[in-house]
This record gives sequence, C-alpha cells and structure tokens, in this order.
Amino acid sequence: MHSPAPAPALSTDDLTAHAVDAATAHLADLLSVAVEHGPAHAALVVYDTRTALSRALLAAYRRNLPDARFIDFDGVGADEVLAAFRGMQPKDLVVLVQSTNFRLDGFRIRVELFKLGLKVIEHVHLSRMPGAQSEHYIEALAYDPAYFRGTGRALKARIDSAPGARVEGGGEVLHFASALEPAKLNVGDYSGMHNVGGQFPIGEVFTEALDLEAVHGRVQVHVFGDTNYRSNRPDTPVTLVIEKGRVVAAENATPAFQEVLDIIRADEGEVWVRELGFGLNRAFTRERRVDDIGTYERMCGIHLSLGAKHGVYPKPGFKRKDARYHIDVFAVTDAVYLGEERVYADGRWLV
Repeated sequence: MHSPAPAPALSTDDLTAHAVDAATAHLADLLSVAVEHGPAHAALVVYDTRTALSRALLAAYRRNLPDARFIDFDGVGADEVLAAFRGMQPKDLVVLVQSTNFRLDGFRIRVELFKLGLKVIEHVHLSRMPGAQSEHYIEALAYDPAYFRGTGRALKARIDSAPGARVEGGGEVLHFASALEPAKLNVGDYSGMHNVGGQFPIGEVFTEALDLEAVHGRVQVHVFGDTNYRSNRPDTPVTLVIEKGRVVAAENATPAFQEVLDIIRADEGEVWVRELGFGLNRAFTRERRVDDIGTYERMCGIHLSLGAKHGVYPKPGFKRKDARYHIDVFAVTDAVYLGEERVYADGRWLV
C-alpha cells in the first residue's frame, strides 16, 4: 500500500475544477466498467505534469486510485520506471499520462506491458490538445457501455454479413463493392480478449474491403492526418477519386495534403485505400475537433486510411516490410449503407 499523495493545487493556466470533476467521474467508469480494475489488484500511474491536461488527468487518477503508486516520469530514471513495471503482477493496472509519449530505450511500452499480462490505460500526445480541446478530450473519456458496446456489436453484426457498403457525403459516393473483413471492436469490452485496455479515448469499429480493388467512387475529405500527425482541416474539402482501390486524383488538394500523397507514392508506388473506420465517440464531430489525429480518429463518423499499411488484415501481395503508411482521412458523411440498410444519418448511428 502506498500513501496517497495530495492532489496538486490548480494554477491559473490549469483546467477548471469542473473539468477535473468531469475527468474524475469519467475515469471512474473506465476503471470499473471498461478495464474492470478492482481493489484486489495494484495500480501504477506514470505521469508527467507538462500540460494542463496531463495535470487534470493526474488529479482525477489520484482521486480514483488513492492506493496506487504514482511516478513522475520526468523525475526518475528509466531503470526505476522499468523496475516498477516488472514488479507488478498479471491483471494489475498501469496508467500512462503522457503529454508526448514516453520513451524507454526501445521498450515498446504498451506492447511490453501487455506481454507482462498487465492492464493498460494510455493517454498520449496530450500536448497537442490545449485549451478547449482539453475539455473535448475529457468529454470523450465518458463511458456509456450500453451505447459503445451495443452500437459496436450491432455494427459488427451488419458489417460481417453485408455484401458491401457505401459512403455518401457532399454529393459524392464511395462504393465498397465487395464483402467486408470481419470487423474489429474498440468499445471498452475486453471479454475474451488477450489484452485489456489500450489508448483512450475509445470508440471505433473498423474493417476493410475483402477485395481492395472493389473500392471505387469519390469521397470528400474534411480532415486528414498531416506529416506532423495532426488533424489538418482544409478550407474546402479535398475530393478523392478512387479506382480499383487506389487514389487516382485529388481535387482541391492543399499543399499539405498533396505532400502526404507524394510521400506515400514515393515510398509505396501508389496510394491504396484500406481501412473503413466507423467512429463512435460522440464528443468529436466534424466541427468539434482535437489536433491529435490518433485521438480524433474516434470521431462519430467515417474515416478511411491511405497507404498500404493495415496489419490487422493481411492481404496477398502486401508485405509488412514494404507497407509503410496508414494515414487517417475523415469523410464528409451524410449517409452510410451496409448492403441496403442505412446505418448512419444526421451525425449518428442508427443501429
């Protein structure tokens, strides 16, 4: 047992007490319902205090985990952090609160923690979400299991049996004219799964076409991940023209978007469209964004990936060593159909 440290006093540049209260409530649900952490197991929180958001999450975790061990990543050596990890028992919990992302000499933190049988809650790149974005991030931590699990399972059932899909938005239509890969869920239900936890916030169902060359049509992109891994929103959506699963033209492309396409083509030869992602997190919308692309990926709507990399679904002709890019782009979405069933309208899922 470790004596709980006092919660730090909030400074003038920190988030409001209301925001910390909200984070405390949301994390309580994640801890008890999503990762099912209880008093029978130890908890370790490794944190930094570089940003207002990291300090707010730290305060919330101190309230929720009064008996946990807390380590300031910036105040100790790597050996001490690694020793703390290795001193834990399977099913114990590790929480990582990172303004950037912690580096430990080739130790791939989340992967190695899972190998040790530990539960993991990872908050990463918090420095990319200042000001109001911090409050959006905290709102996105809210966990409604009936919504996330119910909607996620319902979408998976339809994806797994659909003959195809289409995405309509801004007057354009993108067709997935083949059956889809078995969908994967990131909805806070780890029953039957080897690893418990991951990067938070959560809320996504994803798949891709069984036949990648069956993807064709046009789609408008309102946000894309740029070369700095940030959400880049062009003033006018970029329209992608897709034939046989590849981007063959980009209308209204900004220099930053063209740079992404050029980099992919230089290294992979062509720009494949792979992931079809169904974001579930209602805290993020087309207008309500955060700059960290890995966090915004959960936004309620459709996202795609550009580039050959999608290791979840091995495909003939795609070698892991040659597939380098997986760039998230977010589709202007008015309607989504799985087969002939409409599953998305007015900014929400209908299942």
